[in-house]
Amino acid sequence: MSDADNPHIPVLLRPLLKAVAPVSGVWLDGTFGAGGYTRGLLAAGADKVIGVDRDPLAFEMAAPWIGEYGDRLELVQGVFSKLDEYASDLDGVVLDLGVSSMQLDLAERGFSFMKDGPLDMRMSQSGPTAADIVNTASESELADILFTFGEERASRRIARAIVNDRETQPFTTTLQLAGLIERLLPRKKPGQSHPATRSFQALRIAVNAEYDELIGGLEAAERALKPGGKLAVVTFHSIEDRMVKRFFQSRAGVSGGNRYAPQAQEEPAQFQQVSRKAIGPDDQELEENPRSRSAKLRVGIRTDAPAGETDRKKLGMPMLAKGKR
Repeated sequence: MSDADNPHIPVLLRPLLKAVAPVSGVWLDGTFGAGGYTRGLLAAGADKVIGVDRDPLAFEMAAPWIGEYGDRLELVQGVFSKLDEYASDLDGVVLDLGVSSMQLDLAERGFSFMKDGPLDMRMSQSGPTAADIVNTASESELADILFTFGEERASRRIARAIVNDRETQPFTTTLQLAGLIERLLPRKKPGQSHPATRSFQALRIAVNAEYDELIGGLEAAERALKPGGKLAVVTFHSIEDRMVKRFFQSRAGVSGGNRYAPQAQEEPAQFQQVSRKAIGPDDQELEENPRSRSAKLRVGIRTDAPAGETDRKKLGMPMLAKGKR
């Protein structure tokens, strides 16, 4: 909730609280953002919430209201892939993988192709920017990033045009890059996403190493949760949802088994899934918050089995070609 007049609407909060009920004990919100999930968990009965975010702006914007929770709220600037370094024996962990609305709304952060700003996209406000990638990566590297992380079919054409144009003038702003993509791709039809959507998604994921963070966060949550602790993850596109789905499946206690060897090997299960199918928004939420239309929620309950090992390829994690960013 950014302020009283323009409240932040956390996606899938109602179904999330229902899926993890009853809420009690100590929880960690690994993507604090505008504080929507944190405030929802505290209102639902959590004794304490540890809010983690890599973006220092998140805590600056929360300053007017965090005091009302006293020692029930602890804030940590960091990445959720290291959440087990911040806390242990947790009763629950929540991860919302969507880009924060406050980041999209600020043109100077460079996430939006609808507002002119520096081509930045850094969630932590440190390290290489999207402009650094666009202006220094080779044509093949750019094409690989756009295709692998954004599933952009025109990746080679866009990469070729970027390399050609940057020889005359480096890319420095969001609208400069969005304009190039708009010139290359067909105009969007009513109901279709902006032509630059996939490319901007891909660059944002590359800048922030989001898929590495996701798997690292799932593993860290597994280590930090106590038996009976709950892990709730909200995703916004198919690649992320597939990775979360396969992570829970890989921790379900069954391995091997196919039509030639139907006798699957039983292994200790690290998680029990609350629902085999992802939970999506209901009609009320779609009406209140159109941004929720692509959101999916998956929830698992931690067992007392030791943490497992992860094969990232089996989770469907997109991998850049060897030697590329």
